[in-house]
Amino acid sequence: MFRASDLLKETRLEKAIELSEVAKRLKVPLKYLRAIEDDERDCFPEEPYCSLIINDYAQFLGLNGSDIVRFFNRDFDNQKKNLTKVKRIFSFTPQSTFAILTILSLLIFSGYLLSEYVRFNRPPKVTINWPQNQETNQSILYLSGSTDPESTVRINQDLVVVDVSGNFSKKIDLLPGDNQIVVESTSHSGVSSAVSHTVTLTSP
Repeated sequence: MFRASDLLKETRLEKAIELSEVAKRLKVPLKYLRAIEDDERDCFPEEPYCSLIINDYAQFLGLNGSDIVRFFNRDFDNQKKNLTKVKRIFSFTPQSTFAILTILSLLIFSGYLLSEYVRFNRPPKVTINWPQNQETNQSILYLSGSTDPESTVRINQDLVVVDVSGNFSKKIDLLPGDNQIVVESTSHSGVSSAVSHTVTLTSP
């Protein structure tokens, strides 16, 4: 379906008439004629001046002024109907609000389940307070650290008590030479994290 603004512009171009000439002949501001041809409704003059300009412009081009004005009004009505449809689509009715809230609730619940699944299946974190020096002349090493409170900790396969905050400690008897210390933390789901460190017992 053709638009009245396109019809005016195409007719003028076919007749090889400059828009500035039309403005001069009709004694109409050029900006209004340009807005009419580009169908920029926000730049149209107020009524009834706008309809009079469109009518005179159409007649200047040899068109039926009344028909062109009617076509402009038809185009304007169609634009308003389309805007109304868009507003209706995006309007918040009780049904659409309920649907949106339901979807948001499902997304939040799904996110919670996913985070719990990841937390349940991830390896527990283990932090060990290793001695600053790898070598020592002390035959007893007091080792401490922290992990997830629900985890089970073993140091060199020996079970260690973990308190409610996830802290643990153990006295380790060192043998002369290199002593490899392995700390393993296992979650309820059976996923483990292990860290190791070597401490060398030197002669006093």
